[in-house]
Amino acid sequence: MSDYSAQSIEVLEGLEPVRKRPGMYIGTTGPTGLHHLIWEILDNSIDESMAGHCSHIDITLQADGGIKIEDNGRGIPVDTHAKTGKSALETVMTVLHAGGKFGGEDSGYKASGGLHGVGASVVNALSKKTVAHVFRDNKIYYQEYAKGDIVSGDVQVIGDTKKRGTSITFFPDDTIFESIELDYDTILTRIRQQAYLTKGITLSFKDERTEDIKKHQFFFEGGVKSYVRHLNESKEGIGSIVYIETENDDCQVEIAMQYTTTFNENIFSFANHVKTPGGGTHLTGFKSALTKVINAYAKKKELRKEKEENFTSDDVREGLTAVISVKLTEPQFEGQTKDKLGNPHIRGAVESAFSQSLSKFLEENPAEAKLVIQKCTLAAQARVAARAARDTVIRKGALEGLTLPGKLADCSSKDPSRSEIFIVEGDSAGGSAKQGRDRETQAILPLKGKILNSERARLDKLLTNEEVKNIITAIGAGIADSFDVDKVRYHKIVIMTDADVDGSHIRTLLLTLFYRYFPEIIEKNYLYIAQPPLYKITKGKQIWYISPEEDINTVVGDTVIVDKEDEKNKSDAEFDAGQKETLESAGFTGMSDETEGEDKAIKKSKYSLQRYKGLGEMNPDQLWDTTMDPDHRTLLQVTVPDAERANAVFETLMGAEVLPRRKFIQHHAKGVANIDF
Repeated sequence: MSDYSAQSIEVLEGLEPVRKRPGMYIGTTGPTGLHHLIWEILDNSIDESMAGHCSHIDITLQADGGIKIEDNGRGIPVDTHAKTGKSALETVMTVLHAGGKFGGEDSGYKASGGLHGVGASVVNALSKKTVAHVFRDNKIYYQEYAKGDIVSGDVQVIGDTKKRGTSITFFPDDTIFESIELDYDTILTRIRQQAYLTKGITLSFKDERTEDIKKHQFFFEGGVKSYVRHLNESKEGIGSIVYIETENDDCQVEIAMQYTTTFNENIFSFANHVKTPGGGTHLTGFKSALTKVINAYAKKKELRKEKEENFTSDDVREGLTAVISVKLTEPQFEGQTKDKLGNPHIRGAVESAFSQSLSKFLEENPAEAKLVIQKCTLAAQARVAARAARDTVIRKGALEGLTLPGKLADCSSKDPSRSEIFIVEGDSAGGSAKQGRDRETQAILPLKGKILNSERARLDKLLTNEEVKNIITAIGAGIADSFDVDKVRYHKIVIMTDADVDGSHIRTLLLTLFYRYFPEIIEKNYLYIAQPPLYKITKGKQIWYISPEEDINTVVGDTVIVDKEDEKNKSDAEFDAGQKETLESAGFTGMSDETEGEDKAIKKSKYSLQRYKGLGEMNPDQLWDTTMDPDHRTLLQVTVPDAERANAVFETLMGAEVLPRRKFIQHHAKGVANIDF
């Protein structure tokens, strides 16, 4: 205790806290945090647009690694700030909680996504270099920074211009972030999203990092109505898009929604253009109004039998696509990453506005209203059937003393944090896995055949599938509204399928099941994909295991010449016609037969190849060494950084509509190599 004094208290000045604890400001130093830097600067330009001062924003990924965001807004002021004694530009770029978000309607913004006023300064602190150009008063103003510190002196005038606006170019610091590799699709999706949310704005995106420069430009006059149309382009809609837009003194509400023939809801909420994946009061108001209005309409028009109970909130949201966007003066977000909106009065504003508009729409469009009620009725019937089926599954387990599936080889450990379960394709692979596993911490659940496609089946149908029921029982946390993530029995759930097309299909079906019915497992980072090898190469006592994605010659470190005499159970014609093409495309640089005139050195370098048709062909020790041993295996962790993109992919690839899937295949066919039929 005597050593603890005032000298023990560390005081961080300026932007030091940001570099010391970046996670406090951007959530993570992984890919999400890296991209968050772009969102912070982009949000500032969007704020200018919402204030009516900006009509065009350009985002460029430069060849030198910089990210440039330029708008045609008013331009950050460059005159001296009374409190800091520095220019307003320097203050915004180097001082936390400084910006145009705090001064009220006259000096700042009526509605702003950059609530905390820390965006530009945080980006500056976490970048090894930042360059600011301001175009205003017919001048070009310039200042440069490194890791948050000014390196160019006071703001300089470097030229004349007729332009106006702000240009920020920054280079993320590779000593802060795990990787500074930006994902093109993630940025493109976000930019498109912002264009939908801002009527009349043009957003341009250019990627100059490769010789094949990519360019996109977005302009949507229909706002969120266009957004819903985009989200539903691969689905069959029920009726037209319902659209409302209202505004009072301190809140603007814009909502668009449309029902589809699918079973999954897609609802996206925004506050001041900031996506709120955690929802909030605006989403609560929308859901409450939707349930009340549809129940009231069904009762008034006698579209429900007297003995039938009211629709639940889940019933009226099945197959619904909706976008809720609110703009308000003083948004109360949870945390710098703005996951959830907390303003209490927004619930009432949204609920009132949406109730009136939806009631009017249903009254004026009785044919469409009837289709909506029929959709909700089917959802209610399925909910009752699913509840009965789910209760049967759970009750059966309870009556049998929580008996686990017969095919499950459970682990000895009861500690979920140490326990793993491998969901394995087929009894043969399951047998090898059971023999090769660590019985203390690894459980094995073999699946027989392919489970139902959960993208095309409601829960009541899924629960008739024995394999799905086995998965639910083994995980031990229930499903749908009875699911409790704290009861999950394994904190590593590993999908382990063959390295072929059938294995990929089964893996996709399982991923669809988890994404639709166990999203909390993915959010908790409990779901993984095993990476079994496709080839085994031997040369004498040396052994290499090669995955489908690896270059064989790079792994082996030699020119691999395969002796086809060592290939068991294959005719010459079968080897030459099939394996040669497959192996050469997988990375082999040479293949030959042994002939009388062949050089002895070549003969000594011969390798034998074994191609695993499935996990069941691997011996238990091989499966352990390559795929299950925690010290040597490779596992892919399943994450969903962008729910909208993930949802679109699942709907396209696994949904009932054929045309979007055909277009997807045609578009990506040229980029797919080594297809194994």
